[in-house]
Amino acid sequence: MATIATPPQKRTSRLGWRATRGALLAVLSLLIAVVLFALVQPLAMLRAVIQTRLFFDGIYSRYTEIPFAGAPRVRVHYYAGGSGSPVVLVHGLGGRAEDWAGLMPQLVRDHHRVYALDLPGYGRSDWPRNADYSIAEESAAVEAFLDDRHLTHTDIGGWSMGGWIAMRVALDQPQRIRRLMVFDSAGTKFSLTWDVALFEPDTEAKLSTLDDLLMPGRAPAIPGFIERDIFRFVGKHGWVVRRNMDSMLTQKDLLDGKLGALRMPMLIVWGKQDHLIPLTAGEGIHHAVPQSELEIFDGCGHLAAGQCAGQIGPVVKGFLDEKSPIGGGEAEIARRPW
Repeated sequence: MATIATPPQKRTSRLGWRATRGALLAVLSLLIAVVLFALVQPLAMLRAVIQTRLFFDGIYSRYTEIPFAGAPRVRVHYYAGGSGSPVVLVHGLGGRAEDWAGLMPQLVRDHHRVYALDLPGYGRSDWPRNADYSIAEESAAVEAFLDDRHLTHTDIGGWSMGGWIAMRVALDQPQRIRRLMVFDSAGTKFSLTWDVALFEPDTEAKLSTLDDLLMPGRAPAIPGFIERDIFRFVGKHGWVVRRNMDSMLTQKDLLDGKLGALRMPMLIVWGKQDHLIPLTAGEGIHHAVPQSELEIFDGCGHLAAGQCAGQIGPVVKGFLDEKSPIGGGEAEIARRPW
């Protein structure tokens, strides 16, 4: 019996369709996997998206090891990118390096070498159980990170608890800090008007109250699947925040009466609607440091360095690029109507 050969063009067409169908199925499978991952672990998905965006801005995820809380080596995660004069950024209580995602690319474009680390006990750094996570311990960790990266003369900035740490580092090692920046910073005495338990939210009501405290008038509605992921995370890692907070509440590391020893130029950034740490705290820091400059941003709360990064970035870049020390006093208080 004679066989009828399939024309070459038909065989090619079938092979092409099979390859296309296989590619489409692979893409569809990937999309389904991404959606499922986002639903099950939305916080991890969000961090992955931020890391990808930073990657395309030339800011890369890295790891190193430093001594911490008596341990000779603890693994620490950080982001680094850009070239030029170095800037080290320190996140706040319950935060992580990605919190600086709005500001880091601006500084890289302004010709700075930017570092943002996850403090021990946060983000992708190690979470040693033997640490008390005091300001003294975390400050020593930042100083060890500066040593590890061979940063002998650098700018440093800190947000909230990170501002407290940055000021402590500047007091401990003034010779290596060129310029100091704090954003809605803790570190001096003020009256608490909120329940410290809010920083370990385990109910919808607590989470909503915390969001309103951090983002007054701007807190978005949080979908249930994201709330559940937040509660899972707090249940697993909330003990670090608790130790941090317990140590801070002892007030043993407060900087009241010490800030006058700072001699480097200092920028103080504050959200006018900060309901967590009042503007009076920022004004107190400003008056304690004669060479400081206080910039107040209307329409921004405690998360100003993130939510208002577009407005704050030019002010930060201008401060870092100044050639001579700035003056102090009331004339240096600026209020930004954003």
